[in-house]
Amino acid sequence: MVKLIKNIKELIQVREPNISKISGKELKILPTIKNAFLVIKDDVILDYGAMHELKEIETDEVIDATGKLVLPTWCDSHTHIVFAGNREQEFVDRINGLSYEDIANRGGGILNSAKKLQDISEDELYEQSITRVKDVMQLGTGAIEIKSGYGLTTEAELKMLRVAKRIKEAFPVEVKTTFLGAHALPKAYKDNKTAYIDKVIDEMLPLVAKEELAEYIDVFCERGYFSLEDTERIMKAGQQYGIIPKIHVNQFNAFGGVALGVTYNALSVDHLEELNQEDIEALKSSNTMPVALPSCSYFLSIPYTPARQIIDAGLPIALATDYNPGSTPSGNMNFVVSTACIKMKMTPEEAINAATINGAYAMGIENTHGSITKGKKANLIITKEVPSYNYLPYAFGSNHIDAVYIKGEKI
Repeated sequence: MVKLIKNIKELIQVREPNISKISGKELKILPTIKNAFLVIKDDVILDYGAMHELKEIETDEVIDATGKLVLPTWCDSHTHIVFAGNREQEFVDRINGLSYEDIANRGGGILNSAKKLQDISEDELYEQSITRVKDVMQLGTGAIEIKSGYGLTTEAELKMLRVAKRIKEAFPVEVKTTFLGAHALPKAYKDNKTAYIDKVIDEMLPLVAKEELAEYIDVFCERGYFSLEDTERIMKAGQQYGIIPKIHVNQFNAFGGVALGVTYNALSVDHLEELNQEDIEALKSSNTMPVALPSCSYFLSIPYTPARQIIDAGLPIALATDYNPGSTPSGNMNFVVSTACIKMKMTPEEAINAATINGAYAMGIENTHGSITKGKKANLIITKEVPSYNYLPYAFGSNHIDAVYIKGEKI
């Protein structure tokens, strides 16, 4: 099946195949072709260029994109999209003055979600989750990472990852999975954290590895949750199974988690709302991707990741949603890109690079996703008629998407 998209007002994020991530000053460069065409063959990008270069081609479908932009779909490298129910009451509690920690201390937060998930069947969890997956695909997400972590028992953690695997098999969106058994302490282990970590390492992890349910391993490395020592134990255990770290760090405190992640070659370190110079220096000598989650900051009214500090240090940065029921009940990457521009002072070019090619890198799929590149997956957003790509983050309250193609098929 060959599809031709012609008369594209501007084809955005055009890259050669040797580009894996964008860092520092280069983030301000977003390569484009004006008045362009793009050819899809089956599920990959076959060719592209300026309209005057278009040769006679036999096609099965022609799409006229006059006045419209075409760019790669978003790569959302940090989500908890498989969850049960919601936590709308906690939203009201925060409005009434309770902090994230206050809510957690009275049985809310992650433990609230864990109870709901433990009580739900795998099939019902799947049905709830695919509703959200369908929504984010319509919003332009073509690749998504899915974490466990709302189970906190062996059975429930495996249930989450099995649902994620079913999503991967049933939907065209690219799915990467992460085992996050160390997301919080269950009530039964409130006074015996070591025993719970033993359970994560000795009971959960071997089963996750045996069923090949996760490519990555994560830890909520934060004061009151899991310490540097705890995080190191779990990352070491993951290494024994060839499972690569992607770590929650520096959401509320900066105390060495970034450097620890770098030491263990973490693919990404995510959150980074709190950041110090030691963290920056650690990242400079690494291949680890810093990932910002601006809609989490928006929802919780906590500081935003200091993107300018990261970029000005010559580092890369990726953007993701953190889609979850407690701190970010939204998987809208368009809002993430807008919020990064508005609140983190990223330019539209920087934000689009961070949400596409750098997001792909943070998921380990930069060779197949994240840019308009010959041979990469034909995952495309066709916008409505808009003035320029600057308009996408600028007019943040509107839906600018006309069509989404994932693996060459309109969804």
